[in-house]
Amino acid sequence: MNKTNAELFEKTYIQLEELNREMSTLSKKAPNDVINKFKLGFINTLLNTANTLLNTRYLPFKEFRTFDEDAMPTNSDVTIILVQYLGCMDKYRTDHSCMDYITNELKWILDDDETTANNIKNRKPRGR
Repeated sequence: MNKTNAELFEKTYIQLEELNREMSTLSKKAPNDVINKFKLGFINTLLNTANTLLNTRYLPFKEFRTFDEDAMPTNSDVTIILVQYLGCMDKYRTDHSCMDYITNELKWILDDDETTANNIKNRKPRGR
C-alpha cells in the first residue's frame, strides 16, 4: 500500500458508505425497483476502483466485478453488493493498518514507511 492508494481507499470507502446508506433507504421503500443508468454508472465506477484496490484476494465475490447495464439491478441487489464490498474493505484495512497508541489513530502500513512496518510487530489486535 502506498500513500496515494491509501488516500484513494479512504475516499472510495466513504463514497461506498454514503452510497450504501442511500441505496439502503431506497431498498427499504422499493426493494424491487430497478435503478437508472445514471446511478449505475457511478456505482460501477466506485466498484471498479474498489476492485483495483482490493485485488483478487479481498474481493467479495470471485465472479462479480460490476453490474451489467443490460440487466439493470434492483435497489436490493445493489445494497447487497455494497454491504459485501464494505465488509471486504474493512478486512483489507484491518490487514494493512495498525493502531498508533500514542496518537490513538489508525495508521496505514505503507510500503515506504519502515517505522510503521517495524511497529507492526507490536500492534495489538483491533476488535470489530
